[in-house]
Amino acid sequence: MATVRDSVKKVSGNHIEFRPIQSQAGSGLHSRGSSFNGCCSIQKGVHGSLPHNKKVKVVFVLGGPGSGKGTQCANIVEHFGYTHLSAGDLLRAEIKSGSQNGIMIQRMIKEGKIVPPGVTIALLQRAIQETENDKFLIDGFPRNEENREAFERITGIQPDFVLFFDCTEEEMARRLLNRNQGREDDNIVTIRKRFNVFKESTLPVIEYYKSKGKVQKIDAVKPPNEVFEAVKAVFTGGKVKQRCNGLDKVNIPCYAWRMMFRRSIV
Repeated sequence: MATVRDSVKKVSGNHIEFRPIQSQAGSGLHSRGSSFNGCCSIQKGVHGSLPHNKKVKVVFVLGGPGSGKGTQCANIVEHFGYTHLSAGDLLRAEIKSGSQNGIMIQRMIKEGKIVPPGVTIALLQRAIQETENDKFLIDGFPRNEENREAFERITGIQPDFVLFFDCTEEEMARRLLNRNQGREDDNIVTIRKRFNVFKESTLPVIEYYKSKGKVQKIDAVKPPNEVFEAVKAVFTGGKVKQRCNGLDKVNIPCYAWRMMFRRSIV
């Protein structure tokens, strides 16, 4: 049986690199029909929660392909100490493994379809268990209502909030066609299919969390630095950096800082 260490490798800072899980026979992740089983079964704790009573803070990061999620996740990791778990990176690692399931995943991505949730949830849960940090950005997941319901039921985790990067299809298509990462799904036909899947499958997830008051919507059309200013406001509770007497302070009246400063030099 594969262990967490077989599937997750911490490489630098709070970024996680995913490696494909291999079964005892070394044939990768098993599948039957539309779901995954075998070595991907998920260990449940009490009432389906994470074992060992690990309490975690999870933020789902959602947005259309090319909306800038990865760029902003890197910024959040650097400034706020979260660990970034990318569902897309996990799936691409399985494709690179050349396993049967990797071939199947590659075919589904080419067709603009959503991969069944079992393997993604298993690897995300194991990554959370393996990592010492207790704050996680889950990027590009849940992709649909099935993903959402399964993740919450199996892990027992409710997201603190959902960070939604809202961007026009025109801008996302421009970014995807220009980023030149050699990904097979970065062609205009597949891009249009991915946009349709996002609208049909992922927007209902965003609407679900919006009804619970958990969605933080970011205008992602703007340049990355301006987008991150909006992101920072979310993670600091809307606090705005002010400058008083040459000192950078956060959301405290300048008068208060002047009084504190005077007392410190008396």
